[in-house]
Amino acid sequence: MSENDTQILPPYSPTPAAPPADPPTQGYDGQDPWRAPDYHGQPPGAPPPAAERTADAPRPRRGVALLGAVALAAGLVGGGAGAALTAGLDDNGSQSNNPSTSTSLAGAPASVTGSAAEGSVEQVAASVLPSVVSIEVSTQQGGGEGSGIVLSSDGLILTNNHVVADAADGAGSITVTLNDGSTHKASIVGRDPVTDLAVIKADGVSGLKKATLGSSADLQPGQAVVAIGSPLGLQGSVTSGIVSALNRPVRTGDDTGAESGSTVIDAVQTDAAINPGNSGGPLVNLNGQVVGINSAIASLGSSSGGQSGSIGVGFSIPIDEARTIAKQLIDSGSAVHAQLGVSVQNSSASGSSVFSDGAAVAAVTNGGAAQKAGLPTGAVITKVGSRTVDSADALIAAIRSHQPGDKVTLTYVQGGSTKTLSVTLGSDAATS
Repeated sequence: MSENDTQILPPYSPTPAAPPADPPTQGYDGQDPWRAPDYHGQPPGAPPPAAERTADAPRPRRGVALLGAVALAAGLVGGGAGAALTAGLDDNGSQSNNPSTSTSLAGAPASVTGSAAEGSVEQVAASVLPSVVSIEVSTQQGGGEGSGIVLSSDGLILTNNHVVADAADGAGSITVTLNDGSTHKASIVGRDPVTDLAVIKADGVSGLKKATLGSSADLQPGQAVVAIGSPLGLQGSVTSGIVSALNRPVRTGDDTGAESGSTVIDAVQTDAAINPGNSGGPLVNLNGQVVGINSAIASLGSSSGGQSGSIGVGFSIPIDEARTIAKQLIDSGSAVHAQLGVSVQNSSASGSSVFSDGAAVAAVTNGGAAQKAGLPTGAVITKVGSRTVDSADALIAAIRSHQPGDKVTLTYVQGGSTKTLSVTLGSDAATS
């Protein structure tokens, strides 16, 4: 990958942790007068004597290696804090015996009064978590994990296509874990690779809490949002942040430039931390309404080719688009999308510039919407309605934010002149 990449959030695939390094075996050489005392005659850093070890320590479960490392780090921090607190109390030992001196250590722990504030992250999490599930896919080649939201009380669940694609056509199995910890087998109802969305159905469930779907059209940059899902397999994780930007064209497929050749998300950008395993989980506003489906992250690139973590640049499919696609998947198992009927490429005033000035029309499809409206080959499209188009991907994302049959106004440049054109968008139903 390049130095800065955008990638779909891969299903989380845990890997075993590397074994710890061998402990030092050399004794104290007497050369360092400031060295800490030995532990029971052992050199510093060495394990406790064999008699003090637990004989049959349980092996960590698959996927919990990270938790072990986190717990160890917390233990070290806690130990240091405890030592500092003890030293502080020892420094004031003459006061600790004075019955007239009161400290914050005396008495019962303070209790929290009242419930979580309306619109707080705590309140949103409590409301939305029962509608979020963890999804695990198992195949002969391995497997991965993602997230999803409950659409119906009898188990319809919306997620990303790339979360469940490996299980399509009987190639693998899907297991859904509900918020209460119960697990259920699931099957695919419909998938749409173009928008990276899918609907699955959990078996033998009833009475599930449906997610409340809001509107992504009402989102504003700077608006507070909450992301919920199973990053790195950690079910029910909650993070918060803001909407960083809207209408971000995010390519997660190939780079052919064909209008239907790849997945280009017309995305909501957020700095709420999302990681592999968050795929398919909800981005919600502070009213507890789902406004996006978390799908992709930007990464700084990695020569190791491993899964990248959050750098505060994540992308979600707007719920207004996801709602329309989900309805089609439930009704027919597939979905159709608006098409302009062109092949496009980036246009630049300077051939060497990395900045694009619009989407250049390389070819017009016979019988397509663009040809019917009279859009010429070679035109450079700069706007769809009031929305600026500065690249080929931006045009694809703008068109896919509409529905077949919608009328849009294109602004384009040709021969140094700026012109406008009204186009009634077509559909890819004939070719899907």
